[in-house]
Amino acid sequence: MNIALIGIGMVAGTHVAAVKDSSGLTLSGVLGRDIGKVQVFAQKIGASKVYRDASEVATDRTVDFAIIATPPDQRRDLVEQLSAAGKPILMEKPIERTLDAATEIVSLCAQRDVCLGIVFQHRARAASQALKSALANGVLGDVVSVELRVPWWRDQAYYDAPGRGSYARDGGGAMINQAIHTLDLLLWLLGPMSEVQALMTTTDLHEMEAEDWAAALFRMECGAVGSLMATTSAFPGGSESVTMHGTRAVAHLADGVLTLTDLGGRVETFGAEAATGGGADPMAFTHAWHQTVIEDFAAALRSGSDPLATGRSALMAHAVIAAMEEASRTRQMTKVPRV
Repeated sequence: MNIALIGIGMVAGTHVAAVKDSSGLTLSGVLGRDIGKVQVFAQKIGASKVYRDASEVATDRTVDFAIIATPPDQRRDLVEQLSAAGKPILMEKPIERTLDAATEIVSLCAQRDVCLGIVFQHRARAASQALKSALANGVLGDVVSVELRVPWWRDQAYYDAPGRGSYARDGGGAMINQAIHTLDLLLWLLGPMSEVQALMTTTDLHEMEAEDWAAALFRMECGAVGSLMATTSAFPGGSESVTMHGTRAVAHLADGVLTLTDLGGRVETFGAEAATGGGADPMAFTHAWHQTVIEDFAAALRSGSDPLATGRSALMAHAVIAAMEEASRTRQMTKVPRV
């Protein structure tokens, strides 16, 4: 299968490495805003085509699907053109800057019967898959409470990039750009949240428009209650984690490792320790998880099945973030929109 990569920013190298190590997949063309930089990038990675606009990608019959890795404010027109041509799309998170805009993109692809996948690579980790299986098999019993922590660090130079951490380009700060991965993982594992109370703010460690610190108390539709803390102001940056307390066992997922401890004290571990980009270098993580997501998307196109993270399922995280923003403004417990 041939893939067109749209966007040559920070995460582009991860996609290049992931496709290179995938079997039967080729990154054949590249599109970006600066044609000169794109030409250099394409030559460096051995891509055979440099596209000048989205219409060229959309009408190229040799391209089996496109990966969109642009900032979220550049998504709508790209999706419009690609979906009109029936071109499948694998998109970096977030889908768009707001829940309404993200829903519009998901609905547009659905109306045009275009496969839309989202790069939520945390779902692809072996430890995450093991926890998904443990929950399905009742190993934890009923989950009664949850703790989600994302104690990350980004220096000011990161936010000095034009538009980064703004609502106009990124849609927000630490929640929609960093913690959305761990939030999505929780929702994929346990299902939707029903209501949330939150505080979102910017600390003195950063000059930026949106939040670099967020916390929430929440209730899930499965009955579990929980707490969330996410930040990019926790120097030098630590590992994100999800802990679930069940009636039979406790699950702790961190650093790519799942630890299951039953109420009798027996301990099992799954997965392998790996960095996740929580420190000053946001790209300090393996491309293997992106590789799994890309290979899964290609397999879904071949079989006609759903990819690992569909656009529709990804909306759950957008809904929670929208509810957190409203709850932080109003200081009230807020219902999470149904998506």
